[in-house]
Amino acid sequence: MSADSQILQRLPSVSKLLQKDSVQALIDLYSRELVVNGIQEYLEELRTEIQEGQLSDQVLSERIDSLDSTVRFKLEQRLAPSLGKVINASGVIIHTNVGRAPLAPEAAEAIQEVATGYSNLEYNLETGKRGHRDLHFEERICRLLSCQAASVCNNNAAAVLLILNTLARNKKVLVSRGELVEIGGSFRIPAIMERSGVILKEVGTTNKTKTSDYRDAIDKDTALILRVHPSNYKIVGFTHRPELSELVELARESKIPLVEDAGSGLLFSSSHPFLREEPSVQSVLAEGVDLVCFSGDKLLGGPQAGIMVGQKELVDAIRRNPLMRACRVDKMSYAALEWTLIQYDNGTYKSVIPVQRMLSAAAEEIKTRAQRLGDLLDSKLFSSEIKAGFSLIGGGSAPEEQIPTYVLAVTSKQHSVNELERQLRKSPTPVIARIENDQLILDLRTVFPEQEDLIVSAFAEIASLFAEIASQK
Repeated sequence: MSADSQILQRLPSVSKLLQKDSVQALIDLYSRELVVNGIQEYLEELRTEIQEGQLSDQVLSERIDSLDSTVRFKLEQRLAPSLGKVINASGVIIHTNVGRAPLAPEAAEAIQEVATGYSNLEYNLETGKRGHRDLHFEERICRLLSCQAASVCNNNAAAVLLILNTLARNKKVLVSRGELVEIGGSFRIPAIMERSGVILKEVGTTNKTKTSDYRDAIDKDTALILRVHPSNYKIVGFTHRPELSELVELARESKIPLVEDAGSGLLFSSSHPFLREEPSVQSVLAEGVDLVCFSGDKLLGGPQAGIMVGQKELVDAIRRNPLMRACRVDKMSYAALEWTLIQYDNGTYKSVIPVQRMLSAAAEEIKTRAQRLGDLLDSKLFSSEIKAGFSLIGGGSAPEEQIPTYVLAVTSKQHSVNELERQLRKSPTPVIARIENDQLILDLRTVFPEQEDLIVSAFAEIASLFAEIASQK
């Protein structure tokens, strides 16, 4: 009998392991089925390692003795949620990869209020009959924007799809070549248009499109003019784009609806200099656009949603589209959206909605926080310095606009900046930073003040880990 075969015979049976008190404690903590599966998987790992000659008799004994703790660790990993909170120290306010706009605690409380019981989502308390879920936000947003009607779906791409499919299926939709954009995740306007069942009619050129280009393209099969907000890019130099008022006039002359994809969801015009070129939903509607759609989780600062506002007959037609049911939002989104709109209604949105607070935070305020954090991080292992820098709005909003800020640039005296950045991502509450000029950059504009202690703890844990590694060398 080979040595590997002899070692294999030492593997205990599952039934024998189940008799151990420590394993019974695991069963009390988890289910018997989970524990049995965990033991079986671990025994299979050991069997494979033995057959590959990776385990000696002594190491196997040690691994068997620690089996219950290993299985427990694996079960904890298996049952741990994969979606969790991170600290966004990147300086990108609307960071798509880390969840776009963060909700205020009060918005989360509004979600909890309706999510943990029953609600009047589609129940009219006045009549005692079935109601419509849009009523929980439509009146408020119509009052804010002075529009006739509004509806909401699960994101702005769905809003574009619903609008096109409802108003222009099997018909032509005019779009400037300079507006055939690709948004995050490789989703392209032409692809969405194709899926919606419309015929894309490109007008103008990439850099110059005139009102006459739209006018010349209109024929009996034209159902819609679509104007798309440029996302994540600018065309500069020898360019031209028709004024919105020109397209409004053309749409009225031709009796063809004009739809604006406003994308970023800036509800009202802003005094911030870096939002000076960002069109507000209110101003676009005031120009006479028939229908506007935009995201809820960008500059609006609410939950993920695709909001559609404008002419009542157009919104009503979209509501009747069977696809609307497939794209509708749930009670939690309505709760968060309604709370967000209430802040706009009472004028408190600039101080209570996180995205708005981050946008308006003064650079000197960020500098003071960065200095305080730097004093806490400076040690034998880490050094830091305050540097002038720029935050970004992100999320396809105000592309290339930079918000002046101060950043904390951190370096390790013994380890590479890449290793430091990697370890921060592995912290109990992961810290997302960026690397510039071989320095780790922390921009506190996008860090909540209460998260600063967690950053300090993360660096302390990394210092302990580095010290342990050094002691083993």
